[in-house]
Amino acid sequence: MAKANPISVQKYLKGVDYPATTEELIQHAQEQGADEEVLSILEQLPEDEEFESPTELSEAIGELE
Repeated sequence: MAKANPISVQKYLKGVDYPATTEELIQHAQEQGADEEVLSILEQLPEDEEFESPTELSEAIGELE
């Protein structure tokens, strides 16, 4: 799998109200027409995680392998 790209993920998360849970982010991305690659990146995040900002989310995505 390609390295997770926070920028491509953030494109589908415009308008999300932070803080947001992983589940909320996945749902929003689906509503915005995110492709399977973006959704699979979000699904790798811990289910019980809550992200306070887009920056925090980008950092978490950057740590995924």
